[in-house]
Amino acid sequence: MSFRWGIAGTGTIAKGFADALGRLRDAHLVAVGSRSRKTADEFGEKYGIAPAHRHASYEDLAVDDSVDIVYVASPHSHHHEHTLLFLNAGRPVLCEKAFALDAVQAAEMIAVARERRLFLMEAMWSRFLPAYVKVRELLAESAIGEVQSVEADFGFRLPANPTHRLFNRALGGGALLDLGVYPISLASMVLGTPERITAYSKLGATGVDEHTAILSGNGNGAVALAQCSLRATLGCTARITGTEGHIELPFMMHCPDELTIQVRSTTERLSLPAARDDDNSTAGGGLHHQARHVQERLLAGKTESDIMPLDETLAIMRTLDTARDQIGLRYADH
Repeated sequence: MSFRWGIAGTGTIAKGFADALGRLRDAHLVAVGSRSRKTADEFGEKYGIAPAHRHASYEDLAVDDSVDIVYVASPHSHHHEHTLLFLNAGRPVLCEKAFALDAVQAAEMIAVARERRLFLMEAMWSRFLPAYVKVRELLAESAIGEVQSVEADFGFRLPANPTHRLFNRALGGGALLDLGVYPISLASMVLGTPERITAYSKLGATGVDEHTAILSGNGNGAVALAQCSLRATLGCTARITGTEGHIELPFMMHCPDELTIQVRSTTERLSLPAARDDDNSTAGGGLHHQARHVQERLLAGKTESDIMPLDETLAIMRTLDTARDQIGLRYADH
């Protein structure tokens, strides 16, 4: 069986995902939705989409019956609106991270998907990369003993442009949702939902968080430290430490090509390319792994992912909400 994909959005991540779909024999990009005819046509021309399926609105994409599933690649300030649009039109959805602006929005998206028995997943692509798959295998084997801590950071110094979405509070700007979601999601994958959260931040002139640190604790005593930044270039690495050793994810921690495992006096480095696999291609940078997973779940008749489950996505959004409350970050109308 093959799957016909529609993409909502024409930005950088949408183009990367379109490239990734080209690597899957049973995936076909058949439609695109945009806010303008010009960008829809440009995207469609680039990716071989027939003119009749280059839509100048998301509403038109939603009613395109040639589409089996929609990838929502609009800014995260619009994920709630667009995901509900497609779900209510009967389309399964893969929604780019951050899943929503807050847990209230996320809960509604999840409720509608479950009520309509439609597939929905947060596009946390890191979870499906070879290195992250191997991390889960190592932890399941207790390769580093009992996990004690997760440390991860992700950040770059960017020009403070008030018109850019990252510095626009109304668009859910700031480091937390765009970058911090990666370290927070890693901590969730390893340790589960935290019981205690303490957040610190530097808010910029536009009111968004430009550098944030979150310390969290779990019931078993394990801790996580996550940092994200628009003000400084961080190491963009992660380290999972256990009682017998540690696992290191190098730069870039959200899409690493290798892992280092140290257990007592033994160190092993594993090559696990994120983008390159059996086809020797690098198109899409590794986004094809999550697309393949979605198709496998749909073929199995499932409406959720077992690797990025909706309950965990909601728990992560609640963690982000708690951090935002503590640092005084407010999005417009939220």
